[in-house]
Amino acid sequence: MKFGPLPLAESEGVFLAQAVRRSGLYLHKGEWIGAQEIAALKAVQIEEIVAARLEEGDVDENTAALRLAMSVSGNNVNVVKTPTGRCNLVADCAGVLLVDGQTVDHVNMQDEAITLATHRPFQRVAKGEMVATVKIIPFAVETIALERACAVAAEHPLRVAAFHPLQVGVVSTVLPETKPSIIGKALRTLEERLEPSESRIVRDDCTPHRMQPLATALRRMVGACDLIVIFGASAITDRRDVVPSAIEEASGLILHFGMPVEPGNLLLLGTLPAGEWMIPVIGAPGCARSPKKNGFDFVLDRILAGLPIGSEEIRKMGVGGLLIETAAQEENPLESNTRSR
Repeated sequence: MKFGPLPLAESEGVFLAQAVRRSGLYLHKGEWIGAQEIAALKAVQIEEIVAARLEEGDVDENTAALRLAMSVSGNNVNVVKTPTGRCNLVADCAGVLLVDGQTVDHVNMQDEAITLATHRPFQRVAKGEMVATVKIIPFAVETIALERACAVAAEHPLRVAAFHPLQVGVVSTVLPETKPSIIGKALRTLEERLEPSESRIVRDDCTPHRMQPLATALRRMVGACDLIVIFGASAITDRRDVVPSAIEEASGLILHFGMPVEPGNLLLLGTLPAGEWMIPVIGAPGCARSPKKNGFDFVLDRILAGLPIGSEEIRKMGVGGLLIETAAQEENPLESNTRSR
């Protein structure tokens, strides 16, 4: 691509590199210059413009952006064309964004003229939300570089794992000092989190904060729910604590306790058998009662989107897992001890 000042008499077929505004005439940067534009420029006494002329082997910015965007868009991702060498990618449904970071890096390594920016992997997205953008920096890019970038992008395209409506059961354990308002707040906050997936709470039980009553309540949930959430009156501090012991007493398994996300460290993930299926069970950390983003969201979103979630997936949540500056900034509604997250 040639770039620089160009006499108006030689400018037919180029792209305008600098906008022109004079005596009522306004030509945008990036406009293609033809006979009509040359005549208009002459009429306002402009004899030279700054232009970009494509050469053999070049692809113009708009065509290149569209080609790369189409290559990188996968399931439930739509491409929206915009001017000046950009295409945006938007979610076609509510769900979780799936991004391969190495693929994005590899695309951006092909040529400095080519850029791809995305949201973080596994971020919750709404229908119509922009999840990525492709921008071609100059007015054109070499075909060979574009083809390499498109080939790389197509190997692992961006996808949105759609949310599925689930039937959710909730068990809240209580101690003598537990306030009913705390239980009500937790339920309302959970309903808000479930709304984008059209999931709903179908059972809501309260039980004393003891192993046997909780195990009995969990057994009653089996068969009626696709997911069970336990809001404990006291934080889970060990695999032998009340909540994990009750899950095991109800014939369930503990998949993982703790997570490298703050707030949300003391989340517990387990399963309960329901015939041939295993129902996920989340022992919610205290911060799950708050609408602020926390580790509970990381696990809940993957379950709602039907994505694998277990010990390995939780252990890999540390990068991007620091959601507040210090653990002391937000205290558990039940206890001031920061271990209750």
